[in-house]
Amino acid sequence: MKNIFSLLLVSILIASCGTARLVKPIKKSEVFNQGFTGVVIYDPEKDKVLYAQNEDKYFTPASNTKMFTFYAARKILDTHVNSLNYKEEKDSLIFWGTGNPAFLHPDFNDVTALELLREADKKLYWADNSEQVTAYGSGWSWSWYKYYYGPQRSALPMYGNIVRFSKSVEDKDLSFSPSYFKNFIQRNSEMPASTYVIDRDKDTNAFQYNIVLDSVAFKTDRPYATSPQLTMDMLRDTLGREVQKIDYDFAKVGSYSKLKGVETDSLLKQMMVISDNFIAEQLLVLASDQLFDTLNIRKAINYAVENYLNDLPDRPVWVDGSGLSSYNKFTPRSIIALLKKIREEIPGEEMYAFFPAGGETGTIKSWYHSGGDRPYIYAKTGTLNGTHCLSGYLLTKSDKVLYFSFMHNNYIIGSNELKREMQKVLFSFHEKY
Repeated sequence: MKNIFSLLLVSILIASCGTARLVKPIKKSEVFNQGFTGVVIYDPEKDKVLYAQNEDKYFTPASNTKMFTFYAARKILDTHVNSLNYKEEKDSLIFWGTGNPAFLHPDFNDVTALELLREADKKLYWADNSEQVTAYGSGWSWSWYKYYYGPQRSALPMYGNIVRFSKSVEDKDLSFSPSYFKNFIQRNSEMPASTYVIDRDKDTNAFQYNIVLDSVAFKTDRPYATSPQLTMDMLRDTLGREVQKIDYDFAKVGSYSKLKGVETDSLLKQMMVISDNFIAEQLLVLASDQLFDTLNIRKAINYAVENYLNDLPDRPVWVDGSGLSSYNKFTPRSIIALLKKIREEIPGEEMYAFFPAGGETGTIKSWYHSGGDRPYIYAKTGTLNGTHCLSGYLLTKSDKVLYFSFMHNNYIIGSNELKREMQKVLFSFHEKY
């Protein structure tokens, strides 16, 4: 018996020394020490924190926020989202938005609402509930209005609230969709660029572009500026029939129906894997519609925190769906607790499909290669100016699954330096733990 206890003690000491060797590069990292870093690496099988640094401090999470949106949306939404709210009265079909981001979106082409409206043998009335959703979130940068990652939020999005521009090598000029914007887009040969450039006026939908290199090929999105009038005009143009606007407060009285659209999981996968900010924001609008029959992102967040996240180690400071807001604040240990919830509630391999896979898909396609048959990292990235985070699941060669969260704030070095350093640490755990 004495020998058995002696062997056990030796094995514990060896294991401890092994873990110490794995975490030493984190403690001694000159890269991580150039900013403010929080780390937790956790073994759920042993219910043991293998390493923690600033785990109880609040960090700006950037797109790590999307994991909270993901969890809330999975809890609140049905298997298919509410595509449109509508009611029929005698010769009228009255409809209003639920926040559904897939309506005519080029990546989803949800036409359920389009078919309802086109085929209706009644007059169409749009009840304008636009004022319930602000175009931009609190803490967003004003300069993002023209970039692919900054589409405006809205009650009745159309075409993803973006214009999609594309050009092949063979084409001399670009193509775009939706065609509604053909009179808003002009070529300006004086715009400087190395290959091509597309710009938009801040307050209008006046797009200008220039293609300097004819052989260039690309596909890119640019947000358009939403407004009630533009929604009316685009509805008429898309449907090819008259649509009139009426007061929402009048329309919502009485019973109405919710038209089901695309599968919720299809939206969740796009949000998580490619870090789609627009989908993330609209998922919280959809959640509010589902819960309260009104569109209020703040109410949806508060509901999720009080009902699903009230047992986190630290109460989240959660402002938007995407993480574009610098006001979001989470702690590394709360993110670990969320990862635990997700894994417990989504069975087996199904869970991994919602996360970018190292060396294979999404925002970490070029990083964290396993060198084997399957990825060893399934994790959500998060990047803003001076912020880079990576949180998720690490698969080891000994068939363990670890949870980890790296949160880096206030650094001035390039994010690739942080990625290379994290890559070394995580791969060591993959090989040796």
